[in-house]
Amino acid sequence: MENTDILISGAGVAGPALAYWLNAAGFSVTVVERAPALRTGGQTVDLRGAGREVVARMGLMDRARSLVVEQRGYAIVDARGRMSAAMPADSFGGEGIISEIEILRGDLGRLLYDASEPGRATGYLFDDTITGLDEDADGVTVTFEKAAARRFALVVGADGAHSTLRRLAFGPEERYFSPLNLYTSWFGAVDQSVALDGWYLAHNAPGGRVASARPGHGPGELKVSLSFRSGPLPVRRGDTATQRALLKERFAGLGWEVPRLLRALDATDEFTLDHIGQVRMDAWTRGRAALIGDAGYCPTPLTGLGTSLSLIGAYVLAGELASARGDHRAAFAAYERTMRPYVRQAQELPPGGVGGYAPNSRAGIALRNLSMRSMNRWPVRPLLAKQFAKAGDIALPDYPALGASPRRRVNPVQSS
Repeated sequence: MENTDILISGAGVAGPALAYWLNAAGFSVTVVERAPALRTGGQTVDLRGAGREVVARMGLMDRARSLVVEQRGYAIVDARGRMSAAMPADSFGGEGIISEIEILRGDLGRLLYDASEPGRATGYLFDDTITGLDEDADGVTVTFEKAAARRFALVVGADGAHSTLRRLAFGPEERYFSPLNLYTSWFGAVDQSVALDGWYLAHNAPGGRVASARPGHGPGELKVSLSFRSGPLPVRRGDTATQRALLKERFAGLGWEVPRLLRALDATDEFTLDHIGQVRMDAWTRGRAALIGDAGYCPTPLTGLGTSLSLIGAYVLAGELASARGDHRAAFAAYERTMRPYVRQAQELPPGGVGGYAPNSRAGIALRNLSMRSMNRWPVRPLLAKQFAKAGDIALPDYPALGASPRRRVNPVQSS
């Protein structure tokens, strides 16, 4: 077999999933992750459609179900907390806005990380990042911020919409990242006075503002999101003090539970704010480099398909590499052919797009709420059903080669 030594950038969802499948086929895998340790917490992500099937093929479905965060459904509330529209969790066969299987991102990441057998089958290098790639006919010399340079046969970017590997191997982010003029923050909080009653609740306000909260695992645990529509702002990624101040300014004076959610901003370390956008590329492979998940085809959280794309992309790339016996040219071409139609559909935004999620005017909010109340009637139901069905709109290939090799000890870089 060729090209057995592979480096993956990113230890979120796509990276450990790819490591699992590559290990199963006998490849030697190292994962580098900028964070000092595996990321915990995070918002809820869903397992649906073909992404759920990938987890089942990993033999992890029972464990995944044991991690589910129970939610009654998704509902819109007005400034006084009264429901304006609701979609129960069992709508559309459990594949609506709230999926049958909703898991905290950190819990799913840990599940996949453990399955990749860290320190035994997969070497993990935390608190580091790639700084340079020097490709030649036989492989890639990779330089790191902290670790010594190493040689790999192939490199894969699974490091998110702002991928470092994509920038180094394919070019600047602005070529590929298409912003949707929507900023979204996510953070965790504990406040038992916020009444959710098991629902994922969202409140819209004029100016394209959306405040939402959903249950976590423990009593009073909240997973909060604050979104607002805006063009690019001069706010640096990582400058959390400025970001928190911006959110307090934008959401000042709103009703519902927003004042309590804003107070929780100062009491949490689990916080991020990002400019939401899609990653669109003509090719996800170049030379000895490949991209999977958000690094190559981020669909935005509005679609609900980011996790499915990450899991399926990891499975298909590993399967094609295993089937091609490591011939990356043949494998990369097959990966592109298999994934392209699925990605194209997954990146189509739901009806209304950003305007449907964050209407600018009171009239727009009222119209969107009316549409939600009509979700089980024509013409709204077929539109929503088509959107939710996209998660399963791919015939997953069978890759016998993924189970052909016994697990073995490779690249024993110790996790930190």
